[in-house]
Amino acid sequence: MEPNRTGMTRKDFLKLSATVGAGIAIGASGIGAILGIPKPQAEGSKASAHSEEDIIPMYADHQPGIVTPQQTYLYLAAFDITTGSKKDLIAMLKDWTRFCDLSAKGGTMSLGDNPLVPPTDTGETLELPPSRLTVTLGFGPSFFVRDGVNRFGAAGAMPLHLKDIPRMARDNIDPSISGGDICLQICADDQQVAFHAVRNLIRLSTGRASLKWMQEGFASGTPGKTPRNLFGFKDGTANQLHDSAQGYDDVVWAGSDEPAWMRGGSYLAYRKIQMKLESWDRTSLSDQEATFGRSKVSGAAFGAKGEFDAVEASKLPENSHVRLAKETRQQIHRRAYSYTDKVDPRTGNVDAGLLFISYQRNPDVQFLPMLRSMQNSDALNAYVSHVASAMFACPAGLQPGLYFGQRVLEG
Repeated sequence: MEPNRTGMTRKDFLKLSATVGAGIAIGASGIGAILGIPKPQAEGSKASAHSEEDIIPMYADHQPGIVTPQQTYLYLAAFDITTGSKKDLIAMLKDWTRFCDLSAKGGTMSLGDNPLVPPTDTGETLELPPSRLTVTLGFGPSFFVRDGVNRFGAAGAMPLHLKDIPRMARDNIDPSISGGDICLQICADDQQVAFHAVRNLIRLSTGRASLKWMQEGFASGTPGKTPRNLFGFKDGTANQLHDSAQGYDDVVWAGSDEPAWMRGGSYLAYRKIQMKLESWDRTSLSDQEATFGRSKVSGAAFGAKGEFDAVEASKLPENSHVRLAKETRQQIHRRAYSYTDKVDPRTGNVDAGLLFISYQRNPDVQFLPMLRSMQNSDALNAYVSHVASAMFACPAGLQPGLYFGQRVLEG
């Protein structure tokens, strides 16, 4: 079946030109006339009837992609706002909202029927299901205030605990891949679907924001089982401790002391952690298990039988990773992905590791004490290096008719 070509008016052309960076200003109405067109369906394609399991609703009390069961692929992208116009910023956020709503439902933008201009949508997800696509948006500290300047009049809306993660003793942070004004966490079970989303969101930001850095990741595991990191150990076992509505209220969702837009939101903490795989792979199994304080195969902590059995910190090696985390008596919600980047030409070693992502309601109480303890004493430090860092405040979920950040900018 041929794509649903709806025709392109001059107005659409002007909007498209703005979208692809031709230097033509886009109006505040955004690209609403182009968005909202159903994805063309291939005859006989499975995509002709998306199953409910393929679609994660964008509109909810909390943003999707935080406590959503983890998808297989991740793109984490940070943007710096380049426009000084609040009106243009709002227009971009409206465009992003429309695109994300459409994509989460399995739709796509119209390709148009004028062969003399670039298609509006890049097209690589035609005939593909939505694959549980989620887009989670967060604001960095510099979105609100930069160099002492109240940006977009939003300084008064800054949440209580939002700040750059302080420098830690063992940090090797690269500023070029850290921080950012806005973060988009994009997850899906199909890498092409996830990349299509981030690619088109970048295009839609043209003239109003620039991509600062982007990381891609993967997390593979049997459904219902805890995924493993590249050291071969289960990553996220402790999430089971707060897997309930009350547990998420206690651990993940920001409370009533926060600005109204943040209540029901969460703080995203990010660390890019290089893993020295070659050194780890030369380490004995017993030393690997002592480093974590868990069995590599079962995931059980030392002194326990099952992965989810209660942990007795006193039975774990003194500087083991799990013991130090337990001794803080805090919980966070982990949503980590592995990554592979490139080969170090000097050593031939692979640059690979963990995109550590956690969500918490109060990073000052939950996350930062845990990070400081790990940086000072963790036996795992012999095998890892923290190279990127960021903190973002993710608003509460969107309701239909609102756009990303509306309650921040218009609250």
